[in-house]
Formats: sequence, structure tokens, C-alpha cells
Amino acid sequence: MRMTPSPGRDLAALERLRTRFGGGAAELKVLRLRRLARAQLRTAAQLLRLHEVLCFLRAYPDDARVLLQARRMLAGFARRRDLARHGAALIDTGIAGTTIRYRFFWPTARWLAARWPQAIRLDRTDDDAATRLAQALPLLAPRAAAEWLQEAKLPAFEALDRLRGRRQATDAVCLVDLIERFAGDAFTREAFADAIDATYLLAPVAGGPTRTHAHFRFGPFAFQSQALRRERPDLREELAHPPRAVRVLPRRRGAALIALARAAMVTRARDLMAFEYGSPEEVRLIDDGDGLAFALCGVVAERRQVLPAIFAGLMLKNGVPVGYVQLDVLGPHAAVSFNLFETFRGGEAALLFARVLAVARHVFGATRFSIEPYQLGHGNDEGIESGAWWFYHKLGFRPADARCRRLARAEIVRMRANRRHRSSAQTLRTLATRHLYFSEEAGVRPALPPLVARLSGATSRLAAAGGGAAGARACEARACRLTGLRSLAGFSRVERLAWQRWAPLMASLPQIARWPAAEKRELVALVRAKGAAGELGFLVRFAAHPRLRRALLGR
Repeated sequence: MRMTPSPGRDLAALERLRTRFGGGAAELKVLRLRRLARAQLRTAAQLLRLHEVLCFLRAYPDDARVLLQARRMLAGFARRRDLARHGAALIDTGIAGTTIRYRFFWPTARWLAARWPQAIRLDRTDDDAATRLAQALPLLAPRAAAEWLQEAKLPAFEALDRLRGRRQATDAVCLVDLIERFAGDAFTREAFADAIDATYLLAPVAGGPTRTHAHFRFGPFAFQSQALRRERPDLREELAHPPRAVRVLPRRRGAALIALARAAMVTRARDLMAFEYGSPEEVRLIDDGDGLAFALCGVVAERRQVLPAIFAGLMLKNGVPVGYVQLDVLGPHAAVSFNLFETFRGGEAALLFARVLAVARHVFGATRFSIEPYQLGHGNDEGIESGAWWFYHKLGFRPADARCRRLARAEIVRMRANRRHRSSAQTLRTLATRHLYFSEEAGVRPALPPLVARLSGATSRLAAAGGGAAGARACEARACRLTGLRSLAGFSRVERLAWQRWAPLMASLPQIARWPAAEKRELVALVRAKGAAGELGFLVRFAAHPRLRRALLGR
């Protein structure tokens, strides 16, 4: 007996077809898609499922027919009648036509208020934020208004409404403007805003952040004619295979990619500092073949770390953001943070991770890699639920900690004795308390470079010099003496900032005074490179300065 088509059955069938390619799968996908384009779904959960399948098919289209149908349905998703009925239940999903609610960090709140001022407002149901806002407003308001606020003792949001008066700006934009005028530097204002920790609501707005429309049209493209590569890759083989092409993008296109990455974070209730302070001068688009690309951006000079160079990457499949990565690179070592967006899990996760390492190898020269505890599940329930520790272990990452090695061996014995055995949440939390490592060189057990100790020594040197501005000046003067630098004449503003940050570190290394003059000059050039338009030059100079590497990394 032939079953009557129904939206629910079509949706379930399309989900099963999602990762099938070849053998007539494309025709079946198009058939189900066309039915669902005309159908009305009964629940918010069904709408969300349809949206996720459409996003997946846009990233992994079989052919032009599947791609065109998925694009059409995504373009019109916000106009669906069933979305109008269920939109309130889909808040925070990042679907076009729905609201996003999140405690955005300061740089993201500023960015949203500047680009979509009429769409962003404060969530007035957040009582804790209201209490913090009431305490902050007298400090933010002009003097006369501050005295009035202290006397009036109005509720926080009512007081904010009085301050913005008849202006058309929303309460969120008014708060951002007040903080922008606050005394102090950018770091002070950021700390003040994040202490208020307000919850924001971002209403649907034309051109605003959505997962539905997220796409970069200038990247590589390829139809998915073969089955997904789900087998476990050999990391050393992947490291030997360089990406197809690497190019630095023009500033305007780099800025567009950073905006796409920031929107990808907004729509998934996340923040990533390296995207928030991404430098449009240092964006590389890396073509890795088969429609896979990595858009890597460096960080603006004012926000860089003293030692590691930080790069954030948006992973793109046929222009669709499928995940993100952060690489903290210094010498041969790269600390890797990897996150594949939920829509695209269960596919090529292991391969994508392997290609991230290959990019770090061929673009930045990294040969030793680590995964920090948070990525493994330490203080991160998502990492525990997904079994992240075993994902990396199966690829060849190992703990240096003896207790974790013993616990892992015991778990492997249990798994071999009982194929159904799964590590308990408590076991995973114990394993996740220490880093995991992998080295390109077989037989080498890498460990984190002793950067904490080096920076601790720099902090001690600064404290010994008296701390504060006077101590900083004393460290700068000592660093100049050690390197033979007479003055900072000719340094740009950000190069001076880099020198100030490096000075305590250099001052804590008295052996610099005994280095040959050429190595001292190269050290000065290396520090100045921290203030250049991009940090790749710093990494190149660091790699070419073995004496400094030994002083900082012990090798």
C-alpha cells in the first residue's frame, strides 16, 4: 500500500538522505525539498530540523539542482507562515526572522549597536543585570545627571530611559554610548561594560546576523559527488599534505570575512576575542581543495599577546561557515582550539581537524600541537557530552600527565573487554584536567613550553622595579641597555606598545647583554614586528632567532 506523502515523513527521509551522495540521492533530495518548500510544518522542532538540513545541503550540495533548491528555501525561510507561528519558540537558534538573546561581550555589543542600532535592545527581564546597571549609571552619566540619579533612586531601566530622553536610539545603544564616553582607555571601558554583563536582545533585521544566510561567495567551490570522508585520518600523512593555495585578502574583503565570522559567533551565542579584535590587514583565505577553505585572521596590534601569535579561523565549506578554530602559535608549538558547528557534526569532523593541523604546519611552521583542558571538557559540559577527549586520543593525541595515561589505559582495557563500555562523565572530567599533545616527529613527547614561568619572571622583574608606571619605565630603560638600543625614535605607536610589553620580559633575561650585536639587533626587530600590520613576520623572526628560542622555550 502506497503511503500518502506527509511533511513529517518527507523531513525524516530528507534527514536520512542528507549524507548520501550518488546513486540517485540528488533526485530524491530535490523531490523532498520541493514538497517541504510548499508544506506547513506543525512544530518548531520540525522547522529547526528542516533549517539544519538546508544549511547542510548548501554546504554539501550534490549538484546544481540541490544547491539551487536549498538556496531558494533558505532565502525565503523568514517568510514561511509556519515560522511566523513558531518564531517565539525558536529564539536563540540564529534562524532568519527570529530573535537572539545573549550576554554579548563589550566589543560585540559595540559592533551590533553600530551596525544595527534599531535592532538591539536590553533584556529588561534580567534582574541581576538591572541591579548592576543601577550601580553603574551614576558613574557613566554626566556629573549633574549623576547627582540627580543618586537622589532619585529610579529603577535602572527607567533611569536609562530618562538619560536617553527623546532620542530615537534604543536603550542598548544609549548604554553603549555612555560607556564609550567613560573615562579611561579601551581596556577600562571593556572591563566596565563586561562587569555590567547586560543581556541583549537582537531583533530580526535586514542584513543582520543569521545562520540562514551566512555565506562567503568568493571562496572555492566544489559539488559533493563522493561519499563523505568519515574514516579516521593519519595525522602525519595529512601534515605532509599542504593546502592548495594561500592568499592574503585585500582589506575590504578581509573585513567582510571577519564580519561573517563575528556574525557566526553571534548566532551561536558565542564570543571569540580573536574575531572581535580581528585585523582586516591580516586575513588569509586558504584553499584546501574540494570546496574547503579556512579564513584565518590575525589580531590587531593593541590586543596581541606578549609571546604567542594568535590566529582565528572560520572553516568554510563551499562558502558556508561550518566551524571555527583558534591557533596560538610560538616557535614549533601551536595550541589548537577546534569547534565544528552542531549542524555539520557526524560528517567529516576528523578530516577537518586534521586539515586544521596541516594549515598550522604549512602556514605557520608548527610541528607540535596541544589541546587545552577546556576543549576536552574541563569546565565545559559540551566537551564531556561529546566525548571530546576520546576524539583527540583516537587521532593520536596523548596526555603527558602520568595519572591520565594510567586512567586512559584502564579505560581502553575495559573497552576491549566490552565493546559497549563508555567512559563515565566523571572519568572524562578527570581526563580533561590535563592537556593532550601530538608531535609531527614520531617518538617525541612534546609538552607546553614554559611560558608561564617566563612571564612570571617578567612580572617579578616589573614588581622589583617598583611596579606601576615607574617600574614599567625602569624595565624599558633596562631593555634598551641590554639590547644596545639608544632610543625608540622611529618606532610607531604600536611598535612602542610592543616594546613596553616586551620590556619586563627582556629585563628578566640578563644574558641578552652577552649576545652578539647582530642578535641584539634582531631581537629589537623581532619586538617591533609585534607591532606590524600582521604577526607572521614576528613568527618568522622568532623561528630565525635560536638563542632567544632557547632562552624562552628551553630549546
